[in-house]
Amino acid sequence: MLQTLDAAAIRRWCAGGLAALVRHQVEIDELNVYPVPDGDTGTNLVLTLTSAQQALALDPDGTPEPNPTGPAPHGRVLRLIARGALLGARGNSGVIVSQILRGLADVLADEPVVGGRELTRALRAASTAAYAAVAEPVEGTVLTVVAAAAGAAERADTDDLAVVATAAASGAAHALACTPELLPVLARAGVVDAGGRGLCVLLDALVEVITGAAPNRPGTASPGPRPPRAVARETGAETYAYEVQFLLDAVPEAVTRMRAVLAGLGDSLVVVGDGATAGQVGTWNVHIHVNDVGAAVEAGVVAGRPYHISVVRFADQEPGAGPVGGTAALPEPVEPPSRAAVVVAHGAGLAELLVGEGATVVRGNPSTGELLAAVRSTGATRVVVLPNDPNTQAVANAAAKEAHELGVKVSVVPTRSPVQALAALAVRDPARRFEDDVIAMAEAAGACRYGEVCYASREALTVAGRCQPGDVLALVEGEVHLIGNDLVSTCTALLDRMLGGGGELVTLLVGADAPAGLAAAVREHVGSRWPFVEVHDYPGGQPLYPLLVGIE
Repeated sequence: MLQTLDAAAIRRWCAGGLAALVRHQVEIDELNVYPVPDGDTGTNLVLTLTSAQQALALDPDGTPEPNPTGPAPHGRVLRLIARGALLGARGNSGVIVSQILRGLADVLADEPVVGGRELTRALRAASTAAYAAVAEPVEGTVLTVVAAAAGAAERADTDDLAVVATAAASGAAHALACTPELLPVLARAGVVDAGGRGLCVLLDALVEVITGAAPNRPGTASPGPRPPRAVARETGAETYAYEVQFLLDAVPEAVTRMRAVLAGLGDSLVVVGDGATAGQVGTWNVHIHVNDVGAAVEAGVVAGRPYHISVVRFADQEPGAGPVGGTAALPEPVEPPSRAAVVVAHGAGLAELLVGEGATVVRGNPSTGELLAAVRSTGATRVVVLPNDPNTQAVANAAAKEAHELGVKVSVVPTRSPVQALAALAVRDPARRFEDDVIAMAEAAGACRYGEVCYASREALTVAGRCQPGDVLALVEGEVHLIGNDLVSTCTALLDRMLGGGGELVTLLVGADAPAGLAAAVREHVGSRWPFVEVHDYPGGQPLYPLLVGIE
């Protein structure tokens, strides 16, 4: 029986909580009775806690000795868990649970000893942080469950750690059983809230660490056959077709402005951070349901540096969306992802394309540390990095070396354009050996010739002649081949030159400042001049380059 929570006990809680969530994952997933779910809650919570556990595993110092100038050892472990959960949070419930962990860390990190009263204060802070994270709190969810846990701990009114933890877990379990009374959709389906059930699993795991015995709880009800689109989503209306989630590095003032913009775009808005103070750049996890994906991501761009962007189309997740007459299989319990791809790219549309290919996107001109953070945030043990710029390749190589020291194998495929990254991701196959997959991706990228069209910013002498500011430049493989004064004619001339060397597939990425009709004009030209060539165009949204071209 523990009298206080130390660093070793908190590490055991994180590992035990993750193991318990994995055991209950399918059960919790089954509680998602909504016909258009924003992710299966059990799976999302497992992935969130996996990220927290990996943050501890990647901590080179283990459990340090007390440091008079820094947080207590247990405080350092709690902050690692909270930040790891924040970076890996998935879905509404995962984001909220990450904020609950942050609330615990904020209170307990600087306490020299963690007894019952300290845990009570921390649970109240966790509840407050969870409610503050949600734009429109809904009772009958995990918010109600964490509030009940805090209330039960306060009523216990003791410094006995075991009594407080047991009271909190029992209060949470009682509140969970009552969630159908607060949320009619749960009552109609005959189940309790999935996110609240996940939190109860974590609190029971804490009781087991403290007392040595797991609480004996009855199982939760599973829903019957899911009705066809009869009820609303867990949070938010069916009006919105996409779930957008991303990490954001920004100051709190910019996040406040972004939150107001996002509130006007959709619902289910959750924005949680790592506790940054005014003027200080912090990390935030942003979640929203929208129809305009580009506007949501651009709101993040205006606020700071969004990355690890995830876009999910709800229609693709409907039960029974497979063969006609079939039923959707329940997801298997997941292990931490073994592979991932990290891509450097500019532009909201391009980011959406890359995310659709399963990549983690890092925007802008990242530092080694930023790229390393993106690699670590994937939770994968083998990662391929696509820099998409010669200047970023050295940064990617440095990040790969640093990742190796942390036990993550990173291979850099030297892509020099986003079109090459798209070609590489198209052939990625997790069934292959990682090394063979990297070779296949590198070959696909190398087989994709790339071109760019931009405006000259100054007078210069190029291999195509002297250009003046404002001239239209067409580059092939980074070298200026054409200088023109009309954007459309220069773009079509570039396609003629590139297709003259062969090619069956053209990919066009249209820039943020491209005039309306540019893609249509280029596509029409290729169709008439090169009738056997297939053309795909996408709104890339990249700055500076009205058109990027890939030829395969």
